[in-house]
Amino acid sequence: MRERSTLEVLLAFSKLGLTSFGGPIAHIGYFREELVVRRGWLEDTAYTDLVALCQFLPGPTSSQVGVSLGLIRAGYWGGLAAWIGFTLPSAILLTAFAFGVGALGGPIGSGVLHGLKLVAVAIVAQAVWGMARTLCPDRTRASIAGIAAVILLFHTASAVQIGAIALGGIAGLWLCRATASVARGSLGITISRRVGSLALGAFALLLIGLPLLRSPSQGLQMFDAFYRSGALVFGGGHVVLPLLSNAFVAPGWVSEDTFLAGYGAAQAVPGPLFTFAAYLGAVVRLSPHGVTGAALGLIAIFLPGILILFGTLPFWELFRQRTGAQAIMRGVNAAVVGLLGAALYNPLWTSSVKSSADFSVVLIGFVLLIAWRAPPLVVVVLGALVGPLLT
Repeated sequence: MRERSTLEVLLAFSKLGLTSFGGPIAHIGYFREELVVRRGWLEDTAYTDLVALCQFLPGPTSSQVGVSLGLIRAGYWGGLAAWIGFTLPSAILLTAFAFGVGALGGPIGSGVLHGLKLVAVAIVAQAVWGMARTLCPDRTRASIAGIAAVILLFHTASAVQIGAIALGGIAGLWLCRATASVARGSLGITISRRVGSLALGAFALLLIGLPLLRSPSQGLQMFDAFYRSGALVFGGGHVVLPLLSNAFVAPGWVSEDTFLAGYGAAQAVPGPLFTFAAYLGAVVRLSPHGVTGAALGLIAIFLPGILILFGTLPFWELFRQRTGAQAIMRGVNAAVVGLLGAALYNPLWTSSVKSSADFSVVLIGFVLLIAWRAPPLVVVVLGALVGPLLT
């Protein structure tokens, strides 16, 4: 029965991995329609609680929800099957794009890459707009976001990014208690506290230990860069952009044009945005790269989110009742909006928008996404077509 359930989870999430466009919020809607409404895997209230938990944690929200649903349906193997089914389609597509991006030479190829970079500006602007409306609805959290953005506009180092997020949490604990609410209800996922403690220990050990090793191994350096980026993402997949940019573009492992072209292409595929790591692992100038690098990037960037999910589930029922925890996360989420807002300017805007025509493409893409609710795939295709006309 468990084998049939695991296969059922794999097939269900493979379908979702092939058809779920639009980012984590859209993915959560797809999950609800397919698995809660149509298949009846769990009650709607339990699903809402599950989504609330995964939005609270660092990591890829929709993937964490998917893994949790797999756990509910078929245990640990079900969680693995959900991750594979939802992740693999877009990872394969972006790895294939990585092998083809080098062939985009000449004026037409350069124009396509330029169009994809402009699309990335529009899509991140949409993410900043949506997250600011949701996560910064009052002047206190808007101020936290603004201060974080100003700090990160002048200093983009990883330590400064981590510090800005930590300061946001401290400010939230001090200033956001009045807006904190206590979550109710049971999630219905059984993971022992021993397994949870081991997962939390592994999460912390890798986060702290990998940078201390200072290994000459390029593969270990890449693993550390992907792992740290995945461990510090709050509020959605777009937030991984400045973290990965600092980890891969700043040291010269990937060129800025190649990075932004891949990020634009990532908007055209279904599934989680974190599969952008497969593209980076394939094109990185270090070794391993290619398919091996893509696999390494994929595992490393998803691992911290899965570990923190497994580590939190056994203790969540008690922790989520504390208003202080909720207040901290409100401050963290506001700082994350500032982090993404700073990245919208640098590196996205400064490296992509060079003329009035470029700005026009960004503006049209933004209006299509916000006002017309056009699928990101449509905007990506338009950007790729218009790009050659601008060069």
